[in-house]
Amino acid sequence: MTHFIGEFECKLDTKARMVLPAGLKKQMPEVERDGLVVNRGFEKHLVIYTMAEWAKKQEELSKLNTYDPKVREFIRKFTRGATVLSLDSANRVLLPKALMAYAGIQTDVVLACQFNTIEIWSKEEYEAQWENDSSENFSSLAAEVMGGKDI
Repeated sequence: MTHFIGEFECKLDTKARMVLPAGLKKQMPEVERDGLVVNRGFEKHLVIYTMAEWAKKQEELSKLNTYDPKVREFIRKFTRGATVLSLDSANRVLLPKALMAYAGIQTDVVLACQFNTIEIWSKEEYEAQWENDSSENFSSLAAEVMGGKDI
C-alpha cells in the first residue's frame, strides 16, 4: 500500500487542468499507465485515488448489503461524480466542472496527501481550516483520537 507524503499548492489553467506536481508524481509511478480517479470528499473537497485504491473501495462497497436503503444511498452519494483522470503529455489532469463546483474550486488548490489518497481543496477553504486553530486544539484532538490507543 502506498502512503503519499506532502502538501502541494497548484494553479488550474483556464481549462481546469492541473499539472501533477513532480514530487507527487514520483510517489506514484503507475499513474501514467493506470490513471487516477477523482471523487467528492466527505467535506467540501475532492479526493484522488490511484486505480488500485479505487478498486479496493469498489470491492468494499460491493460487499455491503444493497437491500438496505441506507447502504444504497451511501453508495450513490459516495460514487456520485467519480471520474477517471488521465495525464496528458504535459502531466496535466482535467478536473470535472461539476466536482470543482462541489468543492468550490476556482484556480488555486492545495493537494494534501492523506495516507493512500490525495485531497484537493480550494486554497481558501484549506487555509480557513487553520486560521482559528491553535496548538491547544490540536493537542486536545490528539488526546481524544489517539489517547489510550495501543499502537
